[in-house]
Amino acid sequence: HGTAYTKISSEYSGIQTETTYFVPLNREMECWLVKVTNKDKVRRKLSLFTYLEYVGNWNAIDDQVNLQYTQYTLKMSCIDNIIDHGTNVNIPAMPDNFEEKDQGRHTFFTLTGGDIAGFDTDREAFLGPYRTYANPVVVEEGKCRNSLAAGDNGCATLQTDIDLEPGESRELVVLMGIGKAEEEGKQAVKELGNPDIVKNELQKLKSYWHSRLEGFHVETPDPSFNSMMNMWSPFNCLMTFYWSRTASLIYAGERDGLGYRDTVQDFLGVAHTIPGEVKERIELMLTGQVSTGGAMPVVKPFAHFPGKETQPKKEQYRSDDCLWLFNSVPAYVKETGDIDFYNTVLPYADEGDDTVLGHLRRAIEFNLERSGSHGLACGLSADWNDCLELGYEGESVFVSLQLRYALKTYIEISDLLELEKEETWAREKLSALDNNLQSSTWDGEWFLRAYRYDGLKFGTKDSKEGQIWLNPQTWAVISGLATDEQAKQAMQSVHERLFTDYGLMICDPPYEETDYTVIRATLMNQGMKENGGIFTHTQGWAVMAEAMLGNGEKAFEYFNAFMPAAYNDRAEIRQIEPYVYCQSTHSKYSPRYGASRVPWLSGSATWAYYSATQYILGIQPEYGSLKIDPCIPPGWKEIKITRRFRGKVLNIHIKNPDGVQKGVKMTIINGEKLIGNEVPVIRMKAENDVEVILGES
Repeated sequence: HGTAYTKISSEYSGIQTETTYFVPLNREMECWLVKVTNKDKVRRKLSLFTYLEYVGNWNAIDDQVNLQYTQYTLKMSCIDNIIDHGTNVNIPAMPDNFEEKDQGRHTFFTLTGGDIAGFDTDREAFLGPYRTYANPVVVEEGKCRNSLAAGDNGCATLQTDIDLEPGESRELVVLMGIGKAEEEGKQAVKELGNPDIVKNELQKLKSYWHSRLEGFHVETPDPSFNSMMNMWSPFNCLMTFYWSRTASLIYAGERDGLGYRDTVQDFLGVAHTIPGEVKERIELMLTGQVSTGGAMPVVKPFAHFPGKETQPKKEQYRSDDCLWLFNSVPAYVKETGDIDFYNTVLPYADEGDDTVLGHLRRAIEFNLERSGSHGLACGLSADWNDCLELGYEGESVFVSLQLRYALKTYIEISDLLELEKEETWAREKLSALDNNLQSSTWDGEWFLRAYRYDGLKFGTKDSKEGQIWLNPQTWAVISGLATDEQAKQAMQSVHERLFTDYGLMICDPPYEETDYTVIRATLMNQGMKENGGIFTHTQGWAVMAEAMLGNGEKAFEYFNAFMPAAYNDRAEIRQIEPYVYCQSTHSKYSPRYGASRVPWLSGSATWAYYSATQYILGIQPEYGSLKIDPCIPPGWKEIKITRRFRGKVLNIHIKNPDGVQKGVKMTIINGEKLIGNEVPVIRMKAENDVEVILGES
């Protein structure tokens, strides 16, 4: 597998095949580049059959559940060796109207590079009665039946016969895309019907993605870590940014909006790669914030009208939605130096407008105005964990820690912009929140998770189930609430109670007897997802917390436990691609311990990459500098990093002669020593050599 392409090779009975699959840039089609080689010692006469199975309707829900309708709307034809697949084609197409399910849609499918000996578009004709894909009758007989499907199930099979001398190869091209056979199909053949042209398109695709991935390159003593950081992590982050949670093998369509909390977090993993696109998306999501300070649960880019949207109902508000802005907005500004962005005026979704800073203040006020009996942020319809049944007035310790982080960030921004009144306001709110948190959330060895509306505690040693939760421990460190002793004790409890060979469990022990009206995680099997599973989204926060405490060995141990590439040789355990992050992994309480689920579109990718690059490797953009503060295993004696930053290139050489885990002893840029571990932008040239020596200062 590569960046946006996949190559599958096989060899059977002296015939080798290699097929490369990809979608060319800026085209609504997919290409298969097929190479067939005769490895035998004699001349071979072969028949090659393509096969593609069609859905009955372009609309995913109708295709799956309304079969009494969709089995009558399919219409297939083959025009000049180009198969045309149509659904609802007796009525007009309205491609810009996604709400209209009843409209015509066409796709085409064709093969070039060999003479077409026949075709089939009816699945039953191709397979034959009582047969499967293992023994299609057409392949068995060696001849297509030229069937035309009318309703029922369509397929795309084209047959070409080829003769190959020993050692000879033949290349063919398969093209499929959106549009009619006689129009877009013929144009595709004209433009991409040649294997050399297709190879050139593949190279363009590779160059496009590699140019996006070369902004951060690292060499450490761990090859698997290098592979994830240099290619797969940033690629996964880009896929998540572009697709949100819309379409994958798990998210099967019909989710056409951007979930607020998901999307805002996704910015962190791509701010350095595509800052311009991140800025546009941040602006979109800020206009999805309503004047109350809360957020619309979903923002639909193609049907979003800022200033005219209806406020969500009270029961629709999530308590964490807008607090993620305090991670993402500063990440963009620090990456680009676009400080004036805080003064940009943007509308609210329902009415009124404000500066970006004003939007951030309203986000804080939203949670402050919705506090419970302990002075903590209410959980509302849900905090980050949708399974907690806190009740609207219940209180979330996790969200309260996010709120603390937000206030700290707001103070930093206010100081940057020299807004003394704003800074004073935030400091007063922070002080009050700290008092409330310290007086009501420390359970002796760790922090509580939440209070239900009736005072029931989540995450206390006094409970039989769900005694300790991961999130409040990590965020007590990340937010700065925990004292040194609390941080040490809480993270020690995390290691003792939650750490497993495959990552950190979300809670322990899982729920079995607790009523589902208290926590919906009971509906899930023990050791799965929110019920004591290894929720990958949370792993990066633990990495960050340990790095902030100076524990480089433990931070990397936690990262390596869930790092996809660590399972290259254990794919049968993990059961998903060993180069992509997943939503969750079965924990020790599950009979499928180590098996992972829901790859690709997950906030896990963002936080994994962010925690590794900014906390393990320690490359942290600041408003006027690039901070270099690694926290690494003591056995790592040398790291080389290339980082693009604000149009400049920094070649960073980190040396660790004393085998420390954290602590910068000396920083040198272009031969000149610096004070501290920050490289000021004003000291940077177009290309820079930066040497960082770790050790006791």
